[in-house]
Amino acid sequence: MGAKEAVLKLLETLPDDASIEDIQYHLYVLQKIRAGQEAADAGDLISHDEVMRDLAKWLE
Repeated sequence: MGAKEAVLKLLETLPDDASIEDIQYHLYVLQKIRAGQEAADAGDLISHDEVMRDLAKWLE
């Protein structure tokens, strides 16, 4: 799905009284999801074990 089509689909799901801020937030979330999907498709992933090691360090 192209960007324009994704935005139009998003706008259809929002209520008629959605504010500009609401629309911006939903576009931001959509962009982050797409970026994550593209990273995953490119193999740019972190294993579960790596995440758990990093989390343990952060919680020290």
